[in-house]
Amino acid sequence: MKIEAKELSKIYGKGESQVTALDRVSLRIMQGDFLSITGPSGSGKSTLLHLLSGLDEPTCGRLTYDGKDIYSLSDRERSAFRRRSIGFVFQQFHLLPVLTARENILMPLLLDKKQPDEAYFQRLSQLLGIGSRLSHLPCELSGGQQQRVAIARALIAKPDVIFADEPTGNLDSKSGGEVMEMLRAIQKEMGKTLVIITHDSRVAGMADRRLSIVDGVLTEVAGR
Repeated sequence: MKIEAKELSKIYGKGESQVTALDRVSLRIMQGDFLSITGPSGSGKSTLLHLLSGLDEPTCGRLTYDGKDIYSLSDRERSAFRRRSIGFVFQQFHLLPVLTARENILMPLLLDKKQPDEAYFQRLSQLLGIGSRLSHLPCELSGGQQQRVAIARALIAKPDVIFADEPTGNLDSKSGGEVMEMLRAIQKEMGKTLVIITHDSRVAGMADRRLSIVDGVLTEVAGR
């Protein structure tokens, strides 16, 4: 799936209080790309991720997935598109505390009224090293294990694209490194597109393409 952003801008407020969070960003992402986006706090990183994933709408500009402008979709259609085509991994794990790891992972399929592919589920569990923890509640898991469950949940609907916003931000360096190695392995093995927002230079350095954003302006600093 090819993603293409053209002149995306996001402006908040009017007059003297107007703030340009994102300034005419153009970007092309091909299937299987691994991108990292870095920048200081308030630079526009999360705004860009929210626009690229259809969580928010731009003030102006265009975003297409395989030539289809997703902002031409209704809110309901865009929500369905995200559930089926995009996986999200956040700094906060957002696991439901009363559900087991298995139930948390399968939640996106239940929302879409789909039956799980058990073989695929087992493969994900094995790749992420959580096969023995599936019956545990989130409170019974370490931070690293909870993030692995969150990654499995992001992947369970077999999305083409994974967006990760500071996926190691709540983890110690060892757990964060392990989670990133797993994300990278899954991205390569399954041919997924992976876009990561991060403050961590080590995480950014794992990407094939590295971009930086400052004051809403995006620059590619290294790539294939």
